[in-house]
Amino acid sequence: MSDMLLIALYAFLGAAAAGLLGAGALLVLRRRSLIVSLTVVAAVAVGAMLAGTLSVAWAMFLNSHDLGVVTTVVAMAAVVSLVTALVLGRWVVARSRALTLAARSFGEGGDFAPPPEPATAELSALTRELAATSSKLAASRDRERALEASRRELVAWISHDLRTPLAGLRAMSEALEDGMAADPDRYLRQIRTEVARMNDMVGDLFELSRIHAGALVLTPQRISLYDLVGDALAGADPLARQHGVRLDGDGVTEIPVEVDAKEMSRVLGNLLVNAIRRTPADGTVAVSAHQAANGTGVVLSVTDGCGGIPEDDLTRVFDTGWRGTDARTPPSGAGLGLAIVRGIVEAHHGRTTVRNVPGGCRFEVTLPTPA
Repeated sequence: MSDMLLIALYAFLGAAAAGLLGAGALLVLRRRSLIVSLTVVAAVAVGAMLAGTLSVAWAMFLNSHDLGVVTTVVAMAAVVSLVTALVLGRWVVARSRALTLAARSFGEGGDFAPPPEPATAELSALTRELAATSSKLAASRDRERALEASRRELVAWISHDLRTPLAGLRAMSEALEDGMAADPDRYLRQIRTEVARMNDMVGDLFELSRIHAGALVLTPQRISLYDLVGDALAGADPLARQHGVRLDGDGVTEIPVEVDAKEMSRVLGNLLVNAIRRTPADGTVAVSAHQAANGTGVVLSVTDGCGGIPEDDLTRVFDTGWRGTDARTPPSGAGLGLAIVRGIVEAHHGRTTVRNVPGGCRFEVTLPTPA
């Protein structure tokens, strides 16, 4: 038993010496190619075996013939191991270079095309991650282009919407100043109307800027959705009567929600105004509220009679500056109302959707269930 322990000790010392030398070599060559690292690892494995074998052979005082046989066998194993390591290293490095070239393509604004050749499991996993990242970057670039387009449209529309009433206000004020107005009271009423419209537009811009800057501060409180919808319907009733539109709130149940009442009233008001303006006379705007099917939220919906939205525009409805029409005159508005709706709802950790229904479309606001 003592002889076996002595043999194990000699083998361990010899292998440990080779391992320490290999570790030092890897430390020095850590910034070199993967081929070098694999070659060093193979050399360490064979060297450890050779050192341990020779240490035991010398300790056992083998004759020169037996020692030569052992050394030759180990040397041949070392040659085969080193050649295998070099071939494997070149194969892995080639796949790594192909992956590097493919990754460079989407880093320069293109799409990532994975190399066709098979690779190791780690490189395959990295390829999948790069492909997923490329898809996310492509989607992000598409969103950025869409946002930039909507910003340009918004600037153009806001400029038009401000310039037109300002020109009218200037003409009317000059007519009043020169005493040329045949009906001064009518001019004053028109001036008041235009000023109120521009004030609403500036208010919408300010609200939207707060949402985009993350400066919208909410004060949530538990409130009945029935009361919230009732107040919103009462506020929209004059506009509905003016357009000859009926308001239907019979589908609202008394569901508690925890929201900022002021901001959520603005959400409902914007949805109702949008629905009333796009529903023809004698049409109906219906509001309903119910628990989500999965029980994880409350769904508030506003259904109008606009006739539906083109499928290509459904994804743009809540974008800043989208109006659903090329018109730049009232009542198309500045295209901010629905963008404000989405911003406020998302600040409540909810979501907004829109879909076509027979005769019109339905806007849905999903709010989390209060704890």
